[in-house]
Amino acid sequence: MLTKQLDDKSYHQFRTFLEQQCGIVLGENKQYLVKSRLAPLMLKFDVESLSELVAQTLNPVKRQLRAAVIDAMTTNETLWFRDEYPFELLKNRILPEFKGQRGPLKVWSAASSSGQEPYSIAMAIYEYQQSNSGAFPGGVQIIGTDISNTMLEHCKYAHYDNLALSRGLSEERKRQFFEAGDNGMLKVKDVIKKMVSFRQINLLNSYSLMGKFDLVFCRNVLIYFSPALKSQIISQIHGTLNKDRYLFLGASESLSGISQDFNMIRCNPGIVYQKK
Repeated sequence: MLTKQLDDKSYHQFRTFLEQQCGIVLGENKQYLVKSRLAPLMLKFDVESLSELVAQTLNPVKRQLRAAVIDAMTTNETLWFRDEYPFELLKNRILPEFKGQRGPLKVWSAASSSGQEPYSIAMAIYEYQQSNSGAFPGGVQIIGTDISNTMLEHCKYAHYDNLALSRGLSEERKRQFFEAGDNGMLKVKDVIKKMVSFRQINLLNSYSLMGKFDLVFCRNVLIYFSPALKSQIISQIHGTLNKDRYLFLGASESLSGISQDFNMIRCNPGIVYQKK
């Protein structure tokens, strides 16, 4: 019989493990979240209790289990064109600054989940190009990263069901940017898909080898980290940005008390941060 209870000792051990591995900080009373995310793994890995699952997860030899646990704990639902205003701000205020840039416009989506954000960015840039002939003669390069290889496979597959497509995507954009795919799903058209590449990145590790970017979207990510790790991540992101280039955060996120290396630009609506 499967036991889905998690004793306090196992929960606190798991909290430490998760923060060390990927920076996510669980509160004192988030046992319910751990139970809901990890319970499906009990059958898959033939474990009879959550406490035993946690104990095995702490064993570095259990690489497949550890990867599955991190996938389960870091997978979050997302939306197309989330909050809308960052994408309007991108088209109306930010992209005109890069219109004649000779080199490629380089964009990083730092937590791509199942692909909605990087593909939304690509659609917004494509719409801008359609209205501004000759924009970005050096091309556009968008990189989507995530800690979860499972999610990255979803991104690369680029097929979405009706439920996923109903979340933030207009009928007009659905018609313009999607076509029939496998098993009744719709897939992202190649004109958008070819603008985006994906790779696995843990934001706690170095990502200097990714090169320099003009725009970084790190939205709704910092909320999961401790203040010290937030500061570390933002410092590293600062190093990846070209001079005077831009960082987008989530609607509830701020650099206040985290970094003084950016100028905050208030827009109407929204905020964007420019590297000093």
